[in-house]
Amino acid sequence: MPEPTSNAPSMDGVVLRPMTAADLPRAHALTAELRWPHRPADWELMFSHAEGVAAERDGELVATGLRWLWGKTHATIGLVIVSPACQGRRIGHRLMSALLEGLEDRTVLLHATAEGRGLYERLGFVRTGEVRQHQGIALPAPLIALQPGWRLRPAGLNELPALQALDTAARGMPRDALVAELLQNADACVVLDHDNEPKGFAMLRRFGRGHSIGPVVAPDAEGAKALIAHLAGLNAGNFTRIDIDFDSGLAEWLESIGLLRVDAPTTMVRGDALAASAQGPALFALVTQAVG
Repeated sequence: MPEPTSNAPSMDGVVLRPMTAADLPRAHALTAELRWPHRPADWELMFSHAEGVAAERDGELVATGLRWLWGKTHATIGLVIVSPACQGRRIGHRLMSALLEGLEDRTVLLHATAEGRGLYERLGFVRTGEVRQHQGIALPAPLIALQPGWRLRPAGLNELPALQALDTAARGMPRDALVAELLQNADACVVLDHDNEPKGFAMLRRFGRGHSIGPVVAPDAEGAKALIAHLAGLNAGNFTRIDIDFDSGLAEWLESIGLLRVDAPTTMVRGDALAASAQGPALFALVTQAVG
């Protein structure tokens, strides 16, 4: 990404610079300081597809922010973190200004904490929805009955192009490299199939304190439940997390299988609205709150 335009030291000695892989151990320490669950491996995965800005003070990393460019017209921003000792000094504003540089013609998506929402609104983001973070020890989930012609089956690596197309249609932006890596590393990936044609999919992956279910792409809520129930059953008895679109209508059902709501970030967009296909599948659960 471009050199941050605000890389001159501020009055309190904070300097912005491009983030590198060498910063990942300290970046992980920042999330740990805030009691966020990210493992070093989670940081490595997300940074491998991102561009980042780091804020330093006296040679110490005190803040980070990442952006992911999807195709030529979309981007997401996440992991905007400021050390508690340095909050209240407009470092977050400086990070966001650097991350947004060059993205004027792109639709930019992020998921905001309550503390960050005011800053993002001042930078031109508008609320478009909410995410519900659910987690807990997954219970064995009753399987969802499917209509004739529909079935669940394991995904094959040869199906990557079909899964990438489903994800693009559901999320409204192309994330082919990310989906490829997720499929390669997932503990399980299950496909919702209709007459031998993939119509949806979901992944169970290592993340944070245990496992995460996501992304979940499906044509409707019943299909999403079938995918989630299968993966939750595979992970029954273990810590499981899922971040859903609040409009999905899955919240009450998730609580019935042991995944309780713990957080509710705000979905925000700057630029044109995401153009998910009206006739195609929907994104019922995120990869992570950072990448969307």
